[in-house]
Amino acid sequence: MTNKITTQWKGGLTFESDNPSGKTVIMDTNIEGTDKRNGLSPKAMMLSSLAGCSGLDVISTLDKMKVEIDDFKMDVTGELTDEHPKYYHTVVVDYHFYGADLNQKKCERAVNLSVDKYCGVMEMFRRFATVKTNIYFHESTK
Repeated sequence: MTNKITTQWKGGLTFESDNPSGKTVIMDTNIEGTDKRNGLSPKAMMLSSLAGCSGLDVISTLDKMKVEIDDFKMDVTGELTDEHPKYYHTVVVDYHFYGADLNQKKCERAVNLSVDKYCGVMEMFRRFATVKTNIYFHESTK
């Protein structure tokens, strides 16, 4: 399978990139002397891609297991190298599950399947970074 995208310069330091889904994203970076931003940072989008990939796996696995949760979020933190070219050398993915009577064992299984087997973005990150994961359960009462 091959994916192809096209990224078009929009002036200044802003670019628009398409996706095989037909959707687009605007990218830019911090510009000294201004607070104005038009889009997302390419490096931070890599962290979003990691969360999106793993999150899709986790939710689809939980659906197949018929596990109910009230909410789910991921916090992803990446630490960049000090020298150019700067890249993420350490990444931490925190999985947060919310609900009453959470099936912690099945939630952990869903995360582990994503981390160890299904998430291709996770595997790509492991090629250049140390990736750590944590799972947190936030029990609520109904």
